[in-house]
Amino acid sequence: MGSSWLLAVLLLYAISKAATFSVGGRAGVGLGIGNVGGGGGVGGGVWIGGGINSPGPSGSVSSVPKIKRAYAALQAWKSAIKDDPQGILNSWVGSDVCAYKGVFCADLQDEMGASLGPVVAGIDLNHANLQGTLVKELAFLTEMTLLHLNSNRFSGTIPDTFGDLSSLGELDLSNNQFSGPFPAVTLYIPNLVYLDIRFNKFSGPLPEDLFSRKLDAIFVNNNQFEGELPQNLGNSPASVINLANNKFSGNIPASFGFMGSRLKEILFLNNQLTGCIPEGVGLFTEMQVFDVSFNSLMGHLPDTISCLQGIEVLNLGHNELSGVVPDLVCSLSSLVNLTVSYNFFSGFGQDCSNRFFKNLGFDFSLNCIPGRNMQRPQPECSMIPGGGLNCLRIPTAVKPLVCGSIGATPQSDSSSSSP
Repeated sequence: MGSSWLLAVLLLYAISKAATFSVGGRAGVGLGIGNVGGGGGVGGGVWIGGGINSPGPSGSVSSVPKIKRAYAALQAWKSAIKDDPQGILNSWVGSDVCAYKGVFCADLQDEMGASLGPVVAGIDLNHANLQGTLVKELAFLTEMTLLHLNSNRFSGTIPDTFGDLSSLGELDLSNNQFSGPFPAVTLYIPNLVYLDIRFNKFSGPLPEDLFSRKLDAIFVNNNQFEGELPQNLGNSPASVINLANNKFSGNIPASFGFMGSRLKEILFLNNQLTGCIPEGVGLFTEMQVFDVSFNSLMGHLPDTISCLQGIEVLNLGHNELSGVVPDLVCSLSSLVNLTVSYNFFSGFGQDCSNRFFKNLGFDFSLNCIPGRNMQRPQPECSMIPGGGLNCLRIPTAVKPLVCGSIGATPQSDSSSSSP
């Protein structure tokens, strides 16, 4: 039994003997999951937790009032924090946890609107520069809806007890020093919709379950993950997925082209991906950012890219793509930035030329386009990578591409992707 767990038990015993318990006037802050995209989540109104009788992480303390369990949890965590250069934890003294800096309380209410007392509904210690570890006693905070620890120096792993955080909707552990394999316990937090573990030292493969949960935002970029992306990537209901700056290899899973229409942004940049851009990319008519730069993708662009009517940033740079950049891509009405530099494209049409002359964010440098400046030297263009690569393509020579129909099962083209 760890020392922090023993401390928590002793604290619970001590406060259970107290005759009175005051939380002051800070309860009643409304905290919800509403602001899923950017953290914070603080707003007005009444927050309703998981119920006064919901089980806690330990049956031995389930009968202890929630605010007292919160005191035990926070004091156990405080003991595991070794450096606090900003003195934030100086306020973490006494049983009034609602007065602790970075801790937000709410008034828990029953179905009839009667007060059940205050609970810890959120912790926001972003940019606190704290050094230490997380402790399993944090699982006592079963009414906490958000935990934001961006830009600290926490290390170690995520306690397995985090699966008991039944109300947690936002978990931001980014820009710390966590390590080990992907923290699988985060996938068993039942109401989690926002997961941010970027800029840490996690390694190994991503689990398939990451893309079968109801997460709306997945940030795993800037770690040391490796291996092939799970084939069920397309099962994810997320609107934002960032996989950038890892060591993923292999192809972009074919299922990617059949994800839900809610996907707004996906970033594959700076990995070791190979193969083709899936034809199904055109299904994402509401996608705003698609970045596959700094990989080793080959072949021609799928015709369906011209169906990305909502695309604003399309970055295909630093790959080994070839063929012609279609005019239909350059004419996309929402497109702000189109980057195809450092590839092997052999040309583009008039609409692309117009983008260049109007300075509309079109970078085509270091390709193999005759008559254009800043292109590759001719010897590099004599051997186009992936010339024999077969990519699934929807034939459009006979029948023009109709974007609304590309969800139908495409006819396979067994010929080479080269024209």
